[in-house]
Amino acid sequence: MTPRMTIAIAQPTFLPWTGWFDLADQVDLLVILDDVAFSKQSWQQRNRIRTSKGLEFLTVPVKTSGRMGQLISDCELADQPFAEKMLKSLRLNYAKAPFFPEAIDDLAVTLKAGANSARLVELNCSLISWMAARLGVSTPMVRASTMGAGGERGEHVAAICAHVGADRYISPAGSEGYLIEDREAFDRRGISIGLHVYEHPQYVQCSMPFLSHASALDLIFNSGPTAPQLMRSGRRPSRALGTKALPPDQQEPCRENSES
Repeated sequence: MTPRMTIAIAQPTFLPWTGWFDLADQVDLLVILDDVAFSKQSWQQRNRIRTSKGLEFLTVPVKTSGRMGQLISDCELADQPFAEKMLKSLRLNYAKAPFFPEAIDDLAVTLKAGANSARLVELNCSLISWMAARLGVSTPMVRASTMGAGGERGEHVAAICAHVGADRYISPAGSEGYLIEDREAFDRRGISIGLHVYEHPQYVQCSMPFLSHASALDLIFNSGPTAPQLMRSGRRPSRALGTKALPPDQQEPCRENSES
């Protein structure tokens, strides 16, 4: 029997949240969806960190004037010195995080190199690779822009799955609506769909009370070597399209790809 191949497809988020990496961690291949339109002021160019005032955005400046409809892969950075401003903000807000000192210098090198690349996707993918290593995520990642898969919405996603030979697709839950509408594109290719389910774990932050859905940098700086285990502790079994996730107190942690 031919082994199944499971993939996920996710946009190249700037400094993604913990659930982004949990999704990547449980598949055989992650496809970086960089061949779709860039969306201004989306997670593609910004994310949140924990500050004493709550969750606040770090935003990457990009060139958008006269570029409506540009692809993520084509989006250019507008202001390279932004890296120093971001590092200053991180030092200000995470100086007391126990694992910040041993991580920040390496992160600074990665951030500055990404900024010098002049393209948003290069910056984001460099940071994603750095964060993935810190979170123990070793899933191979490839960019959709290298595949030439056609179609729109679900048809495009299904074409990517077929291109890499996947017969199972785990999707971010936020895509459920269009996946239901475009289900036929997957059915005729023999591709099953599951929706990612994640219960955000709690851990000690620099400021209390705990606030979830910050960039996974928050977990890395605060938890260090236990960050991979904490990330995986929020994993729940994927669910089928059109079904409701169980309440958190009725869910059992998914053990797939978890550490023993």
